[in-house]
Amino acid sequence: MRVNGAVAAPGQRVDPRADAVAVDGVPVPVAPDLVHYLVNKPKGVVSTASDPEGRATIVALVPREPRVCPVGRLDYGTEGLIVLTNDGVLAHLLTRPSHGVDKEALAEVAGEPSPGALRALREGIELDDGRTAPARVGRVGPCVLRIVVHEGRNRQVRRMLEAVGHPVRRLVRTRIGPLADAALGPGHWRRLRGGEGRALYEATSGPMARVRRGAPGGAGPEGAARGGARGGGPGRH
Repeated sequence: MRVNGAVAAPGQRVDPRADAVAVDGVPVPVAPDLVHYLVNKPKGVVSTASDPEGRATIVALVPREPRVCPVGRLDYGTEGLIVLTNDGVLAHLLTRPSHGVDKEALAEVAGEPSPGALRALREGIELDDGRTAPARVGRVGPCVLRIVVHEGRNRQVRRMLEAVGHPVRRLVRTRIGPLADAALGPGHWRRLRGGEGRALYEATSGPMARVRRGAPGGAGPEGAARGGARGGGPGRH
């Protein structure tokens, strides 16, 4: 175990409000008031804390206290799983593309994608903000695809599918890293169970994540741990 990057001494006390703790390189949340919710966002809800247009917000679906923020974004018209938390470390890690946390979605599209369209998605698509990383794509039905990405760019899945000539008709995120729950209905939420939080942290600890956290002079996640959750980056399906 390490505390603030140094090997912990036997019997060393930890300040849960100030110290960053990691076991085997994986951050461990120690603050007593941290909460982690898994929410199934319905269509027609914005994944923000407030909305100037008065639309329903994702935070209104969970308890008001303690205050939490969504990690990342789902489009107004996109459904599915999203994490809400006040855990700044986790929010920081999950919204960094280099940490490689998979987001899986089912996409109902216009038309039946050809093998060439699927190959293009798997190889990467040139978008106006650069080429995407290769996606994992499988056919579920004639017009339904299962697609896995990890970059989290703005409306990425929708733009990729539109680029290959198959605009999205319905998009549902079904998995975030190790988290999936087919029994969680639209508009419902639950706290993460048992080892789910740990598994989510471990999902951010791939080779690129370790390079970032272990690089000399790197800021690592400690700043986020002390700053609290501020919500995720702009990535949306």
